[in-house]
Amino acid sequence: MDRRDEEIVGVLQRDARATFAEIGREVGLSPSAVHERVRKLEQAGVITGYRAQVDPEAVGMFVTALVSVMPLDPKQPDDLPQRVVEFPEVEDCHSVAGDENYILKVRTRTTADLEDLLRRLREKAGVHTRTTVVLSTPFEDRPIIP
Repeated sequence: MDRRDEEIVGVLQRDARATFAEIGREVGLSPSAVHERVRKLEQAGVITGYRAQVDPEAVGMFVTALVSVMPLDPKQPDDLPQRVVEFPEVEDCHSVAGDENYILKVRTRTTADLEDLLRRLREKAGVHTRTTVVLSTPFEDRPIIP
């Protein structure tokens, strides 16, 4: 990746719907050159996809929580991601170093729904949980700057 590729990635992170012409104007390349570079960035796995960002509260998801997960039995298989992938409330799953094995970012409509999710997680995954409810999010999903 050179400086122009980094600029293209930056533009797409800010606005994935930007046209090749708009990107080209911003980075100083022709639309066809931008198209070729974007194609190569996609093939190289630098750009892994495009998506619409949705305001969670606008779709009724008012509770965000970070759930630290530890196995009940340290000898159990380390397959938590496979056990929780079926829960649509789990937005992110991070394997971490420290007392916990994983930290999950979850979203639910209500605290009662969060309580129900935690019960289901404990039952299905055989884990202890420690939960931190998010009060506000000043920012998230910041662009990655290479």
